[in-house]
Amino acid sequence: MNKAITDGIIFMPPAFAAGLAQWSRGDGVPGSDSYVNATNAALVPADQDFGGCLELQKVDTVQKLRFRGQTPILPGCYLRITARVKAVAGPLAKVRIAGYAAQANGTAVAGVVTTAPEVQLTTYGGVTEITAIVGTGVRNGVTLSWGTAAAYGHFGIDMTGPNGAVIRIDDLVIEDITSVFLRDLLGIVDVRDYGARGNGTTDDAPAFLAADADADGRTVVVPAGTYFLNVDVTFDNHVKFEGRVTMPVDRILSLTKDFHLSAYVDAFGDEVTAFKKAWQSLLNNADHESLDLNGRRIQVRAPIDMAAAVPNRVEYAQRRVIRNGQFFVETASDWDDTVVTSQARYSPAVPLKLTNVVNVANVPVGALITGGGVGREVYVRSKSVATQEIELSQPLYDADGTQNYTFRRFKYVLDFSGFQKLSRIILSDIEFNCASRASAILLAPAGLIFHVKDCTFGDPKDRSITSHGEGCQGMLLDRNQFLSAQAGLPAQDRTNVAINTNAADVKVRDNRISQHRHFAVMAGASSLIQGNHWFQGEGVGSGVRLGGLVITASNPRASIVGNYIDNCSVEWTNEHDPAPEFANEFSFAALTIANNVFLCGNTVPWFRFVVVKPYGPGHFISGLTITGNSFRTIGTAIDRVEGVDTSFATLDWNRARNIWIKGNSFNGIEQGIENPVALTATQASAATTWTVNFAAQMPFGARLRNVESVVLRGALRSATNAVVWETPYVDVAQGATQQEARLIWPQAVRGSATVVGRMDN
Repeated sequence: MNKAITDGIIFMPPAFAAGLAQWSRGDGVPGSDSYVNATNAALVPADQDFGGCLELQKVDTVQKLRFRGQTPILPGCYLRITARVKAVAGPLAKVRIAGYAAQANGTAVAGVVTTAPEVQLTTYGGVTEITAIVGTGVRNGVTLSWGTAAAYGHFGIDMTGPNGAVIRIDDLVIEDITSVFLRDLLGIVDVRDYGARGNGTTDDAPAFLAADADADGRTVVVPAGTYFLNVDVTFDNHVKFEGRVTMPVDRILSLTKDFHLSAYVDAFGDEVTAFKKAWQSLLNNADHESLDLNGRRIQVRAPIDMAAAVPNRVEYAQRRVIRNGQFFVETASDWDDTVVTSQARYSPAVPLKLTNVVNVANVPVGALITGGGVGREVYVRSKSVATQEIELSQPLYDADGTQNYTFRRFKYVLDFSGFQKLSRIILSDIEFNCASRASAILLAPAGLIFHVKDCTFGDPKDRSITSHGEGCQGMLLDRNQFLSAQAGLPAQDRTNVAINTNAADVKVRDNRISQHRHFAVMAGASSLIQGNHWFQGEGVGSGVRLGGLVITASNPRASIVGNYIDNCSVEWTNEHDPAPEFANEFSFAALTIANNVFLCGNTVPWFRFVVVKPYGPGHFISGLTITGNSFRTIGTAIDRVEGVDTSFATLDWNRARNIWIKGNSFNGIEQGIENPVALTATQASAATTWTVNFAAQMPFGARLRNVESVVLRGALRSATNAVVWETPYVDVAQGATQQEARLIWPQAVRGSATVVGRMDN
């Protein structure tokens, strides 16, 4: 590149023979004296070495010679100033290239070097060539680095040493030698040409911004070095990093043409720092909606605080995607749980608070809470040190009063809990290799539609995805794998949980979940659990099986459809109710379990696939559909597929209603169930009362509340074998267990009838 050729810029000053009016005795600025009629300067028309030249006698301490024309200084353009001189009389002088660095308004640029090293003349008549290179950047070989503040210069030479020295000077040569500094002739812009120093302390941000502004489609090159950037920097052109960048946490580097993790790794060197800065840019730049991890493996030694990486935002609600990579957890003490035990008071009247919390400052937000009367997956949503209060993610079912609680804070690879609200974030095609050391994701305390798809959660120590508030509202989990770190343990000894939810409208679809204590503990309403395969079994004979899916809302309005539910149960509780006894509220209702495959093996006969567990008395089922499911055992048969866990209370079967259990298949199950259920009653001898026992078929061991129909299966005959035409009335809820129906006839009759009974109204 040569500006004289490409842009027609004239750098060369005129020959001395054209007159001395253009040559200044000072800095060359307007108003400085020229050498016209100077007694110590004369034109020599025919020097044997130089031809026409200037003869100059030293009479000042520093004898200056400057071209009064303005030689332009352009970013990325490097000029070489050359002078050939020889001593002809008097003492031998020292000579050097020198110049005046001018800003656009003509004032001097402060703090820059304006003189090249001196050269001592040693003989008379011998020609000595002196040179200097001037430019905006700090480059090897550049003598006068003036930065981007310089707009032009006045160039020439200085004579120093004893006065009386006489030298002759050939015409000054100024030429563009930019090509010497370019590794490629076209297509790159070097930040050093715009004043970047790369010393790790000087703020090189202005040079980066200037280089990008000038690039105009070319690639900006950041050579080897450490470049400190103290303001936000956005590259609108491609950029290539050979050196490394350092920035304060609150400063943003946006690579709009190279927005992917590899570019940030090139910029920052460290993978985790690069990921944080890329995430920061993702939330601060409208030019990109997704961060590609380039399939890279990010070695993680400590939790990544996703909010701390973006200190200028506490909320975000635009669609943003992180995709295509792996987080690999390395051994480090930063993954150790933080465990605090403190005394606190709980009142059901204020169901989402602990008050009078001792040592509340040390209780971590996002910690799991355990203690008497605390249900599963209850977390610290927030805390107030001033009021000694903790906000809970869910109420406690039986903790009225003061007691000690344990707060255990798991450590997560991606910790979003520092945000106040975070919506529409998508994680796609990411592997979390937690190596039994860390958990994977902690959501923000509030937000909408956090979406995790096509990800793998490998060996989390405690949790895969945790919600400690309502950041799970509308969460979507699609086609992920959740692989337990505790697969080798019996189910009852496992402690890990794949996911928990607190808010509504969660969609869990087409996931595969392996051998956790619980696949999901879901407290919200209106959720859809569809097409998943979760299993809990192990090789232990007669092994215990727990709740794979735990629904903790008595009125969840949830659909469990088309799943493969393997060696675990669907458990339905109200453990997050601060007053778990029934009190004029919705009781257990609005749950659909349809078209699932249930399978178990190597378990105990009393295992149940569907378990209802009320945490207080008075509850009943008033809306349950179980249809189209396949129930099967391998090996030892189980007694039934459904049951009630009466650890705290039983259900009131006098109030059961709206229960539909039909179209299910039972293989390896001792007793199937239906509601309504049709039984054939056969009376061999004439009697006025026929007893029909529904005990075996009544779901959950409920009482018989209704008989829908009685249909005779042939002639009804009297004791004398005469055909009679009679209609019975029916008494329900008969017998010791209230599971019998009694058909009362006007006279003693015998025959056979199909009786359809119900456990509900």
